[in-house]
Amino acid sequence: MVDNYAKIVQDNLERLYGNLSNDLSRALPAQQDGKNFLFEAFGESCEIRPEGIFLGQVRQTGVVGILISLYALNAKPETCLTTPLKSFKELPNSMPYAGAFVTHTQQILVHHVEDIEKSRGRIMEKLNGNNAPAGVEGDFSFVVYPLPKIALCYIFYEADDDFPPSATCLFSNNALSFLPIDALADVGEYTSKKILHLVQEK
Repeated sequence: MVDNYAKIVQDNLERLYGNLSNDLSRALPAQQDGKNFLFEAFGESCEIRPEGIFLGQVRQTGVVGILISLYALNAKPETCLTTPLKSFKELPNSMPYAGAFVTHTQQILVHHVEDIEKSRGRIMEKLNGNNAPAGVEGDFSFVVYPLPKIALCYIFYEADDDFPPSATCLFSNNALSFLPIDALADVGEYTSKKILHLVQEK
């Protein structure tokens, strides 16, 4: 399966470079160096090259590489509209992926709410984040950008005498302009995994 993922990444890159847009650097947005495009993705320096996609110095041959290649293929000058935020289930055609989204994006964070709260400054710094929009409820919340034009708003409730802790992930209003629905589900999952990695990293 890993080899299949690597082939998908390379096929997507061939599509991208086979009809390379003159506006790609502005649409991503990214710094362009010849045929290479540099920007931040999933909290790391990302570089798209004709021969591969790299986070830091690590070539991405799995799901993250596919997500970044799809983001590049779907790039357009449209700006990210953060609000009004949308839950995953509000997005069209999300039903087949809704159960996995809850499990892999939200529930994996529930037992780490206290540690996430302690690390939220670092999480926001690494993931180009900021405070949640006015009116967002929860004991604490923040917005992060796993990809330049896709924002995720995480809302957390800490445990109390009556309720267990909870975690909710909402999407920027026009996230579907930049990725298809199944890829957005994966963006949520891999952003949550990155959050947990940052919490656990010493």
